[in-house]
Amino acid sequence: MKVNVIDMASKVSGTITIKDEIFCLEPRKDILHRTVLYQLAKKRSGTHKVKNRSEITATTKKMYKQKGTGGARHGSKKVPQFRGGGRAFGPTPRDHSIKLTKKFRKLALRHALSTKQQEGNLVILSEAKLDKPKTSDLVKNLQKLEVTSALFIEASEFDKNFELASMNIPKIDILPVQGMNVYDMLKRDKLFITKAALKEIEGRLYE
Repeated sequence: MKVNVIDMASKVSGTITIKDEIFCLEPRKDILHRTVLYQLAKKRSGTHKVKNRSEITATTKKMYKQKGTGGARHGSKKVPQFRGGGRAFGPTPRDHSIKLTKKFRKLALRHALSTKQQEGNLVILSEAKLDKPKTSDLVKNLQKLEVTSALFIEASEFDKNFELASMNIPKIDILPVQGMNVYDMLKRDKLFITKAALKEIEGRLYE
């Protein structure tokens, strides 16, 4: 499939062929959903912790006599019924991550790219470079493209001027191909991929 290549001034600078096996699949929401859950679960720290009954410091002496008080029978202040007592069945540190095969994760990336292409939100850039590290210049370029939310993907390291200019713009993210993931692609409206990054993506995902 042939698509236009544009520059940062939003002018068409040529065309390029993208692989149908990566960018023209019929998107499957179930695959994307499972992968987003996988990523979000992996990000969870899992360090939530409460003290259970064995970890509470309190007297073990019987607080009041067994009978005749009209109240329930208690022999410890560590029980959950009392303020400051141990929590019953509370959270403990654990790993929230789930497993997905490498083959499935690659498939999810292809479906995410196909989703952006189908929506008309995939843009191929000739290069992501600026003459000066000025945020205002990048904002003007984005306004020409009518973009308020976007992810830029570069082959390896971004041009320093472009990287500095993008840091202060809300909802504008940058990632190298190595860090490309489904969650970040779906989180932003537009997906910009440089020509250099496109070659790496196709080499990585084409089977």
